[in-house]
Amino acid sequence: MLHPKKVGTLPVKGRDEVKVTNEIKTAIPLLDAIDIKGKIITADALLTQTAIADYLVDDRGADYHFTVKGNQPTILDAIKFFFADKAEPDYIEITPPDHGRIETRKIWITTELNDYLKFPHIGQAFAIERHSIKKKSGAETSETVYGITSRTVEEDDAQKVLETNRGHWCIENSCHYVIDWNYDEDRSRIRSGHAPENITRLRRFATGVIARAKGSCSCAQKMRQLSFNPRSVLDYLKMTGNSCAFA
Repeated sequence: MLHPKKVGTLPVKGRDEVKVTNEIKTAIPLLDAIDIKGKIITADALLTQTAIADYLVDDRGADYHFTVKGNQPTILDAIKFFFADKAEPDYIEITPPDHGRIETRKIWITTELNDYLKFPHIGQAFAIERHSIKKKSGAETSETVYGITSRTVEEDDAQKVLETNRGHWCIENSCHYVIDWNYDEDRSRIRSGHAPENITRLRRFATGVIARAKGSCSCAQKMRQLSFNPRSVLDYLKMTGNSCAFA
């Protein structure tokens, strides 16, 4: 999204002005400009809203894959209660330790809550348990997330639901997480006028430039390197008369 996570603007009908709104109100106008028919739209808990579900399925012919958290307490409690005494998982995935950690993901799915949960177009509910072990320290972390999707079990089995969920977090980590981690965006005090949107665009532009040139190191590592050699940034952007390859 072009807008910051907590603030956006929408035009006021019939007037030459805009109003400040949150991510919920900007989601549908942004999706209006994209061909999403037959696609799966993933979203974090903030956008787990009945109006957005109806819009995706009824109006646009798409499917949704939503995370469920505390803003939908009734749905969350029902899913948690159902999976409280989890049996054997429907699918297990173990990722190789290529990032210094070993991650195991287990997923459980069910259709038994479809008629019980008061949410439109539910095809199945799911619970995903993520367990991570850091190779160097041996430290372990574990978390369980819950969600709902309009995709039926005939369309997507447990493995496919987990794949869709991982795809969502790949986008989240490569966009929002990188910017928040490196620029501390979630605690930014820039809130007046168009400043939040403008600074977000600048941060995303900078992150995109760094991502193209970072090579095998992370964005954070490349930012530290550039802080000691600003000339390399100008060379890469061809803003100097003596441009050279970006290293």
